[in-house]
Amino acid sequence: MHPFLGEMTKTAFRREFDVSPEKLDNESVSLQIGSITLNSPVILAPMAGVTNMPFRVLCREQELEKMGSVSGLYVCEMVTARALVERNEKTMHMTTFAPTEQPRSLQLYTTDPEYTYKAAKMIVEENLADHIDMNFGCPVPKVTRRGGGSALPYKRRLFGNIVAAAVKATEGTDIPVTVKMRIGIDDQHHTHLDAGRIAVEEGAAAVALHARTAAQRYSGTADYNEIRRLKEHLAHTGIPVLGNGDIFAASDAKRMMDETGCDGVVIGRGCLGRPWLFAELAAELQGVEKPAPPTLGEVTRIMYRHAELLAEHMGEEHGLRDMRKHMGWYMRGFPVGGEIRADLARITSLTSLKESLAPFADSQALADDQDGPRGRQGSPGKVVLPEHWLDDPEDDTVPEGAEIMHSGG
Repeated sequence: MHPFLGEMTKTAFRREFDVSPEKLDNESVSLQIGSITLNSPVILAPMAGVTNMPFRVLCREQELEKMGSVSGLYVCEMVTARALVERNEKTMHMTTFAPTEQPRSLQLYTTDPEYTYKAAKMIVEENLADHIDMNFGCPVPKVTRRGGGSALPYKRRLFGNIVAAAVKATEGTDIPVTVKMRIGIDDQHHTHLDAGRIAVEEGAAAVALHARTAAQRYSGTADYNEIRRLKEHLAHTGIPVLGNGDIFAASDAKRMMDETGCDGVVIGRGCLGRPWLFAELAAELQGVEKPAPPTLGEVTRIMYRHAELLAEHMGEEHGLRDMRKHMGWYMRGFPVGGEIRADLARITSLTSLKESLAPFADSQALADDQDGPRGRQGSPGKVVLPEHWLDDPEDDTVPEGAEIMHSGG
């Protein structure tokens, strides 16, 4: 087992990067989510196939190395409540955390209060995580057509029952429950104000808003005005409101917080190929000098570290295959030819990766256009919903098949 994943304690983590206890244990408060105190109001959004343990560890290492502390919250990939309860092998592996991950944050996808309660109770009883986030923001058709993700908050009673079930399962613990959602299904069916109110009434410790509708998917631009409206709507509760959408640079995060009054930011696509972004965000929001952008040589070392962690977590063959999708994101804007890019997209081992990256080990080149949009974009489209889904927003019937479809992680 890799020594970092298997043995590195907090003390060893300090020693590895020559960080003093005072820096690592900085108590300045930037965001409070229930019992969890974050020294930076920055949260890594769960992204399927991306925010696994190796990527989270890498982001934390980068923040610690560049800022002297780890101050944000790094959320694992979304897992399905039913699959967790059934102890699906893939799902259980996805819930793995490194010893240095504190607090441990886990996101649940769910459409059923019963499985929500069972999954949250399992998390409590088996000490699987320190924070539970709930996904009501996924816009992809295979999810919404069964009433899940961003379709579900339209059913106000069902939504409330699900949040209440998670909160009930965590009663008497220090595990906060939070909710992530979108503005609504489309421009005719906004749900975020009602959903935010209901979530708080049922005991949620924070709500996060991706400021797009499901119909927009990842196209167009995030509507910061709707984050501001939600913040104003919930201001009397004192519950934090977090903003999400189109944060590709540290300045974007500051602008979102300044313009909307939100209490923190959730970062998704902006960190693809840039695990050092969280250090830049922390510096920007704490009002200190931002770390210098990494050179191509530095990026190659970060890439190799990422691959090492993936190989340890998944096995070398699977880990290096998984690493391929990160290559284009890492190399964006750097003066690297098409032949090298093609080689990186075919790597099969740590040895071959090291050989491909070796010519750039000492390069001082900086990337162009690092702060532009990246990741999924696509086009808006009609949201696929279950038949008669919009007929009765008070119907609390659990949608058929949604949990079964996603069983397996």
